[in-house]
Amino acid sequence: MEHQHTELKNMEHSNHSNPKMGMMHHDHHKMMIEDFKRRFYVTLLLTIPVMLLSPMIQKWFDFDFSFSGSIYVLFSLSSVVFVYGGFPFLKGLVDEFNQRTFGMMTLIAIAITVAYAYSVATVFGLQGMDFFWELCTLILIMLLGHWIEMKSIAGASRELELLVQLLPSSAHLIKGEMTHEVKVDSLNIGDLILIKPGEKIGADGTISDGESYVNESMLTGESVPVKKQTGQKVIAGSINGNGSLKVSVTHPSKDSYLASVIKLVNDAQKTKSKTQLLADKAARILTIVALAAGISTFFYWWSIANESLAFAMERMVTVIVICCPHALGLAVPLVVAKSTSLSAKHGLLIKNRTAFENSRKVTTVIFDKTGTLTYGNFNVIRYGSFNTSVNDELILQMAFSLEQNSEHPIATGIVKKANVRKLNPLPVSEFKAITGQGITGIINNSKV
Repeated sequence: MEHQHTELKNMEHSNHSNPKMGMMHHDHHKMMIEDFKRRFYVTLLLTIPVMLLSPMIQKWFDFDFSFSGSIYVLFSLSSVVFVYGGFPFLKGLVDEFNQRTFGMMTLIAIAITVAYAYSVATVFGLQGMDFFWELCTLILIMLLGHWIEMKSIAGASRELELLVQLLPSSAHLIKGEMTHEVKVDSLNIGDLILIKPGEKIGADGTISDGESYVNESMLTGESVPVKKQTGQKVIAGSINGNGSLKVSVTHPSKDSYLASVIKLVNDAQKTKSKTQLLADKAARILTIVALAAGISTFFYWWSIANESLAFAMERMVTVIVICCPHALGLAVPLVVAKSTSLSAKHGLLIKNRTAFENSRKVTTVIFDKTGTLTYGNFNVIRYGSFNTSVNDELILQMAFSLEQNSEHPIATGIVKKANVRKLNPLPVSEFKAITGQGITGIINNSKV
């Protein structure tokens, strides 16, 4: 299965620093998924008449569906399935042979090739029962497994594409008194860029001028905007708040924090867990065992038991086809693919498959509450006055009047609630923000 993705994986490292390459990679993967889907459905449509025309199926279910030349129709349909549906596995056999890593592809390819060759021989004179329906169903099941696995991998890849999209395509480069719109990829270390309110930060850097709250939740998981001021570092892809910032670039886009996260997750997708490695090892051993058992079976019946060539070949083919592990070919890849897809869908990017596999042993989980068990957005849930003579709405109105002058994340929650209640702000004088403590001001001649 890995050999089907070799070309795909070799492209991925460069994709994430180049949006156009990322789109090409996405389109290529999409084409591969469509190819497996098309092969599966064509094989499914052809497998139905193959099974109806197979003498063994007719015998089992006690019906007769034969006509003059039906054996040649069966041969023709099975040949299309073998060539068209079996092509990925035959190609995988060649790849594994070239790399000297015999595994699942080798076993599947040998099983379908031996079954097809023997079945063709029975059509043109060899005594025995054909294996056309076994051939078609084996190819059908393996194509289904590959298709589902690639769809799940594509789901995880889309999450990586979303990470790529966190980085803006352009930035405001400051040169002297002028500001120029430039591509993020063209930024160099030491360049000075302007980050306007609400914009995404175009590159990792250090603030040289300005102060603002920056939302880094998509990169660090911390949902509360972080206050940033002169001298502090900012991360490419994070979102600026209400203030303007001038940032000195410290890393080009290909070396940014976001690019390293993408590479980390991408590398993890290429690695295999212990269970996958164990399955690969089992497939290699099973390939050797199946071939050895098949050849031994042939020589026993032909040389020792003195049976006919047709009889010995039929037993050999039976052993090899039975040894082909339908379950092993589907179980591990589907579990891995589904878990990867579900994790990515829920925002969990896996950087170590072995650790992810071992997570089933976890007995205690410690959560960072904000943004994990909560939504991560500040909202007013309840408000009121301890003084029964003061109207509750007045309490909210006074808080709103002060907080509308603040850029603090909690202030935005209070302002949002007041806007929902359609309250009007009261005049405020002597407004003062006290770092780390709060804000004060005079409203209606009273200190609030």
